[in-house]
Amino acid sequence: MHGHDSTQPVRATIWVRGKVQEVGFRWWTRARALEIGLTGYTSNLGDGRVQVVAEGSQPDCERLLALLRGPGTPGRVTGVTEIWGPSRDGYDGFALR
Repeated sequence: MHGHDSTQPVRATIWVRGKVQEVGFRWWTRARALEIGLTGYTSNLGDGRVQVVAEGSQPDCERLLALLRGPGTPGRVTGVTEIWGPSRDGYDGFALR
């Protein structure tokens, strides 16, 4: 993001594929997001993916993305895709949906 102020909050919408439902993946993601200081939510999708919406600084969102792509996740992640956008209304905490 050229000229983007890294202190401005952004929103990362992330889709995680693999064996990521019924393995505590959302709880794990929420714990990591809270440790980093992000707000947002995570939810199971009907097609077996987990969706994560995180808001915070871009470096903090990148940290969560790196963790989701890393070796320490519960279950088995086969792919992570994300789209970036401006932070919208903000969330209160980090919810499981």
